[in-house]
Amino acid sequence: MAGKVFFSVSMSLDGYVAPEPVTTVDDIFAAENRDDPEVRRWMGQWTELQQWILPLRFFRENLKFGPGGEEGVADDIARATFERTGASVMGRRMFDLGERSWPEEAPFHTPVFVVTHHGRDPWERPGGTTFHFVTDGIEAALARAREAAGDRDVRIAGGGTTILRYVNAGLVDEFTVAVSPVLFGAGTRLFDGVDASRVALEPIRSEPSSRATHLTYAVHRR
Repeated sequence: MAGKVFFSVSMSLDGYVAPEPVTTVDDIFAAENRDDPEVRRWMGQWTELQQWILPLRFFRENLKFGPGGEEGVADDIARATFERTGASVMGRRMFDLGERSWPEEAPFHTPVFVVTHHGRDPWERPGGTTFHFVTDGIEAALARAREAAGDRDVRIAGGGTTILRYVNAGLVDEFTVAVSPVLFGAGTRLFDGVDASRVALEPIRSEPSSRATHLTYAVHRR
């Protein structure tokens, strides 16, 4: 039996899943821009948004940062999210950011299907992650991810635009947002452009942790 399609993201208290972008991915990672105020602002806000997950024991284990780290509710949630995921789907912008910042052993350890307009040979990384580049739409990417995941779940990893496309297409079964106590004021809103006339939400659970509140909803068609 096929698993669920879900997403799990961090969100600021005012509804943003990413800071207001600098011009390009290259701007963020170019050595000459490390002291640029806009790049430093973007990196600082992103770190604040993810402050609930960075100290976790599971996060340190998964990225091979060594022993230690915090345990508790947030660590259990992060670990369960990883364990339920049999394959992931993401947009090209998220991949471009991650290609620059993920370690050699990328943190997914499953097949990842990248929705893109530009084809590319599969990119295999140590530890079980292989990126596949899908040029024929979100449905095709999801179909391939479902096949790869088997009876485990498929995670729509991001970014926000890709998640919204799947929500509006009625292809998401469930989601969790970790609401961080930060305010961005501008950026990428999680539900900016959602077709609310087609989407109904059912609260599943609310779990507070020391740095975020984790809200889980089932998604139904109206």
